[in-house]
Amino acid sequence: MIKRHLPFAAVAVIALVAAPLLLEPFRLGLLAKYLCYAIVALGIGLAWGKGGMLTLGQGVFFGLGGYSMAMYLKLTEGGGLPDFMVWSGVERLPALWVPFANPVFAIGMAILGPVAIALILGTLVFRQRVRGAYFAILTQALAAAMVILLVGQQGLTGGTNGMTNFFDLFGQDLAEDSTQRGLYLVVACVLGVLYLATRQLVNSRYGRLLVAVRDGEDRVRFLGYDPALVKTVTFAASAGMAGLAGALFVPVVGIISPALLGVVPSLELVVAVAVGGRHALVGAVLGAVVMGYAKTAFSEQFADGWLYLQGALFILVMSLAPKGIVGLAGRLRRARTT
Repeated sequence: MIKRHLPFAAVAVIALVAAPLLLEPFRLGLLAKYLCYAIVALGIGLAWGKGGMLTLGQGVFFGLGGYSMAMYLKLTEGGGLPDFMVWSGVERLPALWVPFANPVFAIGMAILGPVAIALILGTLVFRQRVRGAYFAILTQALAAAMVILLVGQQGLTGGTNGMTNFFDLFGQDLAEDSTQRGLYLVVACVLGVLYLATRQLVNSRYGRLLVAVRDGEDRVRFLGYDPALVKTVTFAASAGMAGLAGALFVPVVGIISPALLGVVPSLELVVAVAVGGRHALVGAVLGAVVMGYAKTAFSEQFADGWLYLQGALFILVMSLAPKGIVGLAGRLRRARTT
């Protein structure tokens, strides 16, 4: 039992102790951003890898969490209306914004808002036995509609530019290296706790039922279980993770905009999970970090062609290891022992 937890403990020590000491503030901030994406990827790994639900709209839930936190941060600046409202000609703070001055409400909405939407959508969709490509297209359409809605509400959401220029979080200056280091530790700890909780869920009776629904939904229904309920709860859990990741992302990166939560970002997260290995939770986390780092490294070294290199990386991994990096590591380990 102890040996099984040694790899996780080693990674946790590196993440919590070594990384803040070895990385400069800018690189540590980038790693924190990758870990935020890893939280979203963990939810995708649960819904897609274990539950068979290919969700192409996690950017929606990520954005809801991000905008909830951004609204709170904007209201803590003081001085009346947020800057983008002044530029848009808004004269009074919209009623929708007023509750977000409370940090408990803002953080709660960042998590519970996506969960509530996922529960409603899941109940409507899974009860009608919508699955496979149809479910994927539906979630993708939701992401596209969300972007259109946000862009069209310039005075309420900042429109295309979104929200930025955040200066203070719970009395701490976001520009200070110590604050960013603390945020990194919070993100790393949240990811670790969620990973352990998700792994415990997958190893439980519910997790085995979820895999059974993925592999044979009609058989599970014949045995007297409700596959729609199982899938809805899992979908809602993944949405809650994405919302929490969005709330952490905003103070770490300092911006939230429609460009970060549309169809393309949602697809990139699914690609990252596939690269890491969707059937293993650790693969989802690893894939998000690897693809995030590759995106940064390629864009820094090859400004004109980094997208081609990122695509080539995905093709290479999928060609050599259809089950992702984790699957390739397993094959190498088995080859070494035989």
